[in-house]
Parts: sequence; C-alpha cells; structure tokens
Amino acid sequence: MRMIQTWVFGAAALLAGCGGMPSRQPAQAGSEACTPIDASQVAALFEQWNRAVESGDPDAVVALYAPQSLLLPTVSKQPRLSAAEKRDYFVHFLHDGPSGQIDQRFVDIGCNRVIDAGLYTFRFARTGAVVHARYSYSWKPVDGRWRITSHHSSVLPDS
Repeated sequence: MRMIQTWVFGAAALLAGCGGMPSRQPAQAGSEACTPIDASQVAALFEQWNRAVESGDPDAVVALYAPQSLLLPTVSKQPRLSAAEKRDYFVHFLHDGPSGQIDQRFVDIGCNRVIDAGLYTFRFARTGAVVHARYSYSWKPVDGRWRITSHHSSVLPDS
C-alpha cells in the first residue's frame, strides 16, 4: 500500500487571514469575509470532483468549475475556457471509466482561495490503463460553494 504524503503550508495562509480557521474572519475593508476551509475539506473537494468523474456524467464534472475558469487537461493540448469546451473534454475523458487517487499533495489556503497541487494516479476501468500525472487545482467560493478556477493536469514524465 502506498503511503499518501500530505504537506500543508499553513504559516503564510494564517498570515493571509483565513488559514482554515473554523469561523469567518474579517477581511480587509470593503471586501468579503473569508470563507473558512481546512486541509481535510480541501481533500473532500478533490473527492467530490473524483466522484463526479466516476459517475461518468460530464455535466456533473463541469458543474464543479467556476464560470470563469481554465482547464489545462491531461490528454488534450487545447486549453478549455468555456463550459462547452470543458464538457467536450470530459465526454471523451470519461469514456474509459477513470478514477483518480491522490498520491502526494501540497495545500495552500488563503482568504477565499485554495491551491491543491501534487501527484495523482488515474486508473481506467475500461482499458486497464494507469496514468500517473501532476495536478494543480485552484478553488474559490462562487455563490456560496467552492468552485475550481483553474485545473492543470499533465502526464508525469518518465525521468
């Protein structure tokens, strides 16, 4: 069994204002209060995304992205900006029954933003293929729910 390593970079996040505190924190004058989140909740955001992927429903996956967001997908050279472009990618990606697992994670939490980056592995039920990749997600609250604002995924090089 592979051990999953988790690094949480909290000092800068605490200085930034939220740092996963359990209650809303005051923000700078004229801005919104920080939406609280901690490292375990960030892990749950990936699990939510992965469950949507495992469902095979591209619309369920696309619904997790903010209206203004960027997807730089694993198996496509085309950046996906619109919901329609993201949906087109996921229709093809989901065809082979992918399921992801985090292998190594770095989390950086700030006021109303989260970065979750590291390494993950995808297994494809239909083909039996296994793909090791790098990833980064940035998240922010949109209409009361954490949404993906950018997602980059690329196959891990052999060396």
